[in-house]
Amino acid sequence: MQMRCDECAYYEYDEDDEMYYCSVNMDEDDFYRLVRSNYSNCPYYRSGDEYRVVRHQM
Repeated sequence: MQMRCDECAYYEYDEDDEMYYCSVNMDEDDFYRLVRSNYSNCPYYRSGDEYRVVRHQM
């Protein structure tokens, strides 16, 4: 599965564990469907680039 987690707004750093985690609110069924599906990209992906909209308007 090809995902760009490091660019996603939901990919957050946890200082206690010193690791990155996906912070999307998924239950076990949602996670299972995501892992076992044929998605080419994550359906929960949201760009972490806050200036994307502004660049589009320029």
